Formats: sequence, structure tokens, C-alpha cells
Amino acid sequence: MLHITDITYRIGDRLLIDQATVVVPAGHKVGLVGPNGAGKSTLLKMILGEISPESGEVKVRPSARLGHVGQEAPGGPQSLLETVIQSNKELVSLEAEALTATDPHRIAEIHTRLADISAHTAHARAATILQGLGFNEEAQARPCSSFSGGWRMRVALACVLFNEPDLLLLDEPTNYLDLEGVIWLETFLKSYPYTVLIVSHDRDLLNNAVGHIVHLEGGKLNIYTGGYDRFEQLRAEKMERQAALKSKQEAERRHIQAFVDRFKAKASKAKQAQSRLKILEKMQPIATMATSETIPFRFPNPEPLSSPLIALEGASVGYEVGHPILKKLDLRIDMDDRIALLGANGNGKSTFAKLLSGRLAPMDGSSRKSKALKVGYFAQHQLDELNPKSTPLDQMKKLMPDAIEAKVRARLGSFGFGADKADRPIESLSGGEKARLMFAVCTFDAPQLLILDEPTNHLDVDSREALIHAINDFDGAVVLISHDRHLLEACADRLWLVEKGDVKRFEGDLADYRVHLLKERGGDRADKVDKSDSSRKAQRQAAADVRLKLAPLRREAERAEAKVEKLSVLVAGLEEKLGNPALYASQDAAATAKVTSLQVDLAKQKALLEDAEMAWLEAQEAYDAASAEFAD
Repeated sequence: MLHITDITYRIGDRLLIDQATVVVPAGHKVGLVGPNGAGKSTLLKMILGEISPESGEVKVRPSARLGHVGQEAPGGPQSLLETVIQSNKELVSLEAEALTATDPHRIAEIHTRLADISAHTAHARAATILQGLGFNEEAQARPCSSFSGGWRMRVALACVLFNEPDLLLLDEPTNYLDLEGVIWLETFLKSYPYTVLIVSHDRDLLNNAVGHIVHLEGGKLNIYTGGYDRFEQLRAEKMERQAALKSKQEAERRHIQAFVDRFKAKASKAKQAQSRLKILEKMQPIATMATSETIPFRFPNPEPLSSPLIALEGASVGYEVGHPILKKLDLRIDMDDRIALLGANGNGKSTFAKLLSGRLAPMDGSSRKSKALKVGYFAQHQLDELNPKSTPLDQMKKLMPDAIEAKVRARLGSFGFGADKADRPIESLSGGEKARLMFAVCTFDAPQLLILDEPTNHLDVDSREALIHAINDFDGAVVLISHDRHLLEACADRLWLVEKGDVKRFEGDLADYRVHLLKERGGDRADKVDKSDSSRKAQRQAAADVRLKLAPLRREAERAEAKVEKLSVLVAGLEEKLGNPALYASQDAAATAKVTSLQVDLAKQKALLEDAEMAWLEAQEAYDAASAEFAD
């Protein structure tokens, strides 16, 4: 279906793609992955013929129909259903011709072709796709122009899926979908009958919907069989083999060079030395595989507060008096909660987040909060509120007006903004860099409650993993709204479902929610979903309850372990300083005082380390004992 052969492409002086080659057979479903800025979207543009490589060639099978979601969202007065159907130009043309054709042979050809493209099921298929992407029957009848840009991008995706191109190209389609839309799209793609090439950072989508991964890094393309987890495993094994071969070659080089250096002056060995020198010259160096370093996220830990942080009693919230979106909420959030909000876009998840953050006041009932409570709120729309002409340094100075510049830069540096990025206009930053800046801003005051509304949209896979680590290391409460199931499964202990004007606990895990959702949204591919029986559902529910009960013990053990690691580094550093002979070279009072100070500090840190190790041991034993109890 697709042949990419020795292509090279530059942007300015930067070599983006360097003699890269890959072949995608017809019918394969392939995920295209790589760090942000590696050139994935550029490669899609070359496949579409929008740009040309500097050298090499990109060939798509002749007569193959390509489909992709354009940057322009559809609009106009037509209903969503009509917009999707009319996107199939061949179908529209044939149906129009069928009304006027008089030649019997041509009429026969038209009806044969209409049967081939399943014209009789067109309306049903279009409605099913729109339903899967979150448009109910009422919404499908509304004019396309009445929807916001994000929703119209879903319509654009529906048009592409409805047309069933031979080569389907998707560039981060989950960025404008909610979790429910992502789950449906995954199911659709799994049974899609033609070739798919999808750029995505959604680990679950790449594990479940594709059978191959193409990795773009360092300008090269490498293909791996399996989903994303399998790709990571195979790449790690390849890197280990590569490193072992390089180490072996370097040892051989040293051995040959030593022989040459030792015997090149000896007449009896000169010929052998010269021969080995030629071997050395012909030896091709084995390159170490490129690895992209991911900057970690570091969220400052808050001062602990007594629970509950927030208690809602009969609370209603909305934007228009007399028309609440959510009603009669009786909920509480505690310091150690990790909550994921489920529910389709438009059901009120972001409204609920604004209520928790204090951006909306309850219309009825009450919202009681700890007086010292600080809330950090990350929302995608806030990225657009950043002043594009200012710099990250300007942004942080507003939060630290009395601090010297060195401290401001140090704070930015902890979020990956060195001098080269701290002084750049925000408009020149990538989406991922802007997201990091927003994380730096929203966690600045060390909040006890962190609300994250779609935090991963601009983050690559490795950055998402770094975010997971930061959330799990954070000592406060977290409320998550995300379409990234891997993030939710790794961080959330509770699932709350926002629908029908209510927020309530979802009895089950994300696997149960997936089955529930696909049954609700239906679709011609939904019948292929694995329907769990009642005993398996009960097992998953029991497992979810166990995870919820064990979560505080697990986090306590993780915090204790992190403290041990930190103190171990401090102790090792002090011991290294005291082991330096130069420290004792001088016998003056200042030198003696420094030695004494270091020794006192070392003794103090060792005592703290001993206490921390005991606390870690106790926390781990408590967690293990509870785990064993639940296992029995």
C-alpha cells in the first residue's frame, strides 16, 4: 500500500528525516510514534503529497483512495447526517445520476456500483458513526454550523470514517475526542477493513487498535510488530544488544590498538601490526541507538490539611439561574483521593471541575472547604490565555515578584525551561512546552487539590509517563478529566460518572465502563465487543474495591521509599566530601571547622536515614499485610 524509500527532508538547517525507509502492506494497521518534533506530521504531509522530500520517494499504491481529517472543520446549514453522507462524492454523484439516466446499460452500471459501495446502508452507517463519536439522534439533525469547532472536528472525522478510504491517515485524532469517543474509535479501527496509519500518543489506542508500530526518531524509520507495549519491549532489547555489540567492538579495538602500539616498532612483528592496523581502519563503528531524554515533572508537595478538603451538600451548579447542569450533589474529597471523572463531553465534567476550583459558586446547597485549601487547576483552554508575546520568565516573575531572577529561573528549570526556552516568546513554544508552563503556574502555590482537565493533549508518550510519576508522587488530592485510559488506570483509585445532571460513583473499572459505553452507543462494530459475564464483572468490581482500599497504604510506602532515596543521596554526597584527602590538607581553624560541620551533618542525615528506613519498612509491611489479607 505504501512505500517510503530513502527519503530525506530538512526544515531550514535542521535535518528532520535522514534517508528513511519503510513499507506498509495493504490491510495493515500501523501506529506512527516518536518524540514531539521528530517529524511525524511532516511525514503524513509527504504521504498526502502536500510536500515533497528532498530526496527519495513516497509511493502509494495506484488508484488507492487516501483519507485524512483536514484542518478546516466542516460547517454550513446541512444537518450533521447530511454533511457526512454528502462527503462521499461518488455516492452523491451516482444517486443524482440514477434519477436522470435513461441508458439501460448505464443505469445497470450505476446500480451495480451503488450496491458495491453499500449505498442502501449509507444513512444507517453515517448515523452509527456519528452516534459513536457522541452525537445522538437529535444532534445529528442539527445544522453543522451550530456546533463549536471541537465538535465539528468530530464531524470531519466521521466524514473520513464514513468514506472508508483504502489508506486512512489520522493525526492525533484523540485530541478532540473525549474518553467515550476514544473507546468507540478504538473499536471501530480494530475492525476497519483497510489500511490505517495513525499518529498518536495514546498508549491504549496503540496497544489495541494497531498491529505494527513505526518509530520515527533521529531521522530514521523502524517498524516493529505488535502494539505499543510490545514495541517498547522490542526496542529495549534492541538497545541492549546494540550496547553490548558496541562494548564488545570497543574492547576489540583497544586490544588491537594495544598490539599495534606494542609491536609496530619490532621488525619481526611489524607486518602483523600493520595487518591489524588495517583491520582497525576497516572496522565500522557501531552506533549507539538514540534515546530522547524526557524532562520529569516535579509538583511541590502541599501542607497537609484535615479531611474533607471539600464537602458538597445538596449542591447545584450551572451558568444560568434556574437551569443547573448538575443538581443535588452530595460528595466529599479527601486529601488522599485520586478521582477520575467519566462521562461524555457536554455532561458537565468541566462544570464540576469549576465548582471544585471555586470558579463557579453553587446555585443551591452548600460547598464547604477548608479555609487553608489551595486548588491548582489545569485546563486546555488556559493555554490559549497565555500572552503569546511574553516569555516563560515573564510569566513566572508575576508569581515571584520579590524573588531574584536566579530563583525565578531555578523554578522554571525544574519544569524543563533552561535559559534557551525561558527567554523565548510563548508563541514560539511547542504545545508540550506550553503545557509544562501551565503545570508550573497551576502548581506554584503547592495546592492540596490538583484538578487536571485533559492534561495530556500536547504531551508525547514519554512525557505522559513522566506526568503519571509526578501525580503518583504528589501528596495532595487529584481530580482527573482525561481521554487517556493509561493515565486514568495508573493514577485513579475512584471513578465518578458525570451524567444526567448527577455525579456518582461508577461501580466498576474502566473495562466495565468500556462495555457499558459501547452497549449504550451501539454501532455495527459494537457487537464484536467482548461481553463479560456477571462473575467476571464481580471479580473486576472486587479488584477495583481492593485497589481503592490499598491506595493510601501504597502511596505511604512510595512516599517513604522516596524519602529514603533522597536521604541516601545526601549521605553518599557527605561521605564523598569527607573522603576527599584535599579536605584535610590544611590544619587551620577554618578547615577543621568545615570537617567538623560535615561530620555533624553526616551524623544527622544518617540518623534521619535510619528513621526513614524504619518508616519505609513499616509502611511496606502494612501494605504487604493488607495485600495478603485481601488476596486471601
